[in-house]
Amino acid sequence: MSGVEGYMYPNEITLYWSVLIVLYPYITGLVAGAFILASLVRIFNVKAVAPTYRLALLTALAFLIVAPLPLMFHLGHPERSPEMYFTPHATSAMAMFGYVYMWYLMAVLVFEIWLDYRRDIVHLSQSTTGLKRLLYRVMTLGSDNVSPHALAIDHKVGWIVTLVGIPSAFILHGYVGFIFGSLKSNPWWNSPLMPVVFIFSAMVSGIAAVLLIYMFTAKMRKMPIDMPCVDTTAMYLFYIFILDFSLEMLDLIHRVYEADESFRTLNFMVHTKLYFSQIVLQICIGTLVPLLLLAIVQVTNLPAIIRKRIYVISGCLVQVAVFSMRWNVVIGGQLFSKSFLGYTTYKMALVTKEGLLMAIFLTLLPLAILWVLLKLLPPWPDKELAYIEAAAAPTT
Repeated sequence: MSGVEGYMYPNEITLYWSVLIVLYPYITGLVAGAFILASLVRIFNVKAVAPTYRLALLTALAFLIVAPLPLMFHLGHPERSPEMYFTPHATSAMAMFGYVYMWYLMAVLVFEIWLDYRRDIVHLSQSTTGLKRLLYRVMTLGSDNVSPHALAIDHKVGWIVTLVGIPSAFILHGYVGFIFGSLKSNPWWNSPLMPVVFIFSAMVSGIAAVLLIYMFTAKMRKMPIDMPCVDTTAMYLFYIFILDFSLEMLDLIHRVYEADESFRTLNFMVHTKLYFSQIVLQICIGTLVPLLLLAIVQVTNLPAIIRKRIYVISGCLVQVAVFSMRWNVVIGGQLFSKSFLGYTTYKMALVTKEGLLMAIFLTLLPLAILWVLLKLLPPWPDKELAYIEAAAAPTT
């Protein structure tokens, strides 16, 4: 009770949605953003970002595998979660999540990756030995035809799958904002712009994540970074970030102009309990600073080494901004009473199933899965593979 101020209903003192519920929309946002970046190559034919195409798909898959885990750990009886597949409830957005998730995972993302890698998988199933040979043989699904005609069919089908995947990615992440925005009982969440803001912030975080991962993996492999690729990716990041920030400010201006009975409480929250996470982290450090840095790159001709550093700093700060936004929505929306007369405090534990260590583990787990995927299905262009194989070959 020491963290309670004013008048709170008994069921509002303890926050039932913890940091894991913050992590869930953040991870799904990375999935959607990475897939959108990949679609720039396949659908919109932006050849400059082609070096990140396969990497973006594998990044989306790694984070998508982990996406439901925060919800699973949050459940009191996670063993009951398969029930939603057998007893669908069309009027519940949460109940329909399983169908959206499985559709996007199996019918879109995994299928597109298999089509794109099928030629490589067939080649690896013939050139490797032992357990890896068996694994790649299973991954071929019995299809070893890599003739030009068959590969052309793969390309056409992959284009259709990617086209279907774009709205699927929007639905996957947009429905999270839809859930919050449809809760009329909470004025912090009840906004028609909430799904749109979630989608654009997802695109921002996913593009920034792929940009960071691409630069990091290139450095680890001691390969030169494709500057036209990172410059173009950063340009799209800058433009989408402007749209995202504009939508958030539009929502804020609308709330200030409307100034309903909840405005005084929300204004108090912004200036007290959420001041650091929203004003300092989300807006100032996580939004204005990277926007300024990326704008400088767009209007000046800086050396490549300086641009690389700006992209790394901006990409990291973007992740801070998006995670802070998720925190402010999920946690901030639970800190005040429905009567607008009281406030509570969220205390995050350390070693519980919904504590800080679990959140850190679930954040790092997709990176570990991505490392395995990169070993199993290298996303590097053919010329880079040839360079690596030549460098690793024994000299005579």
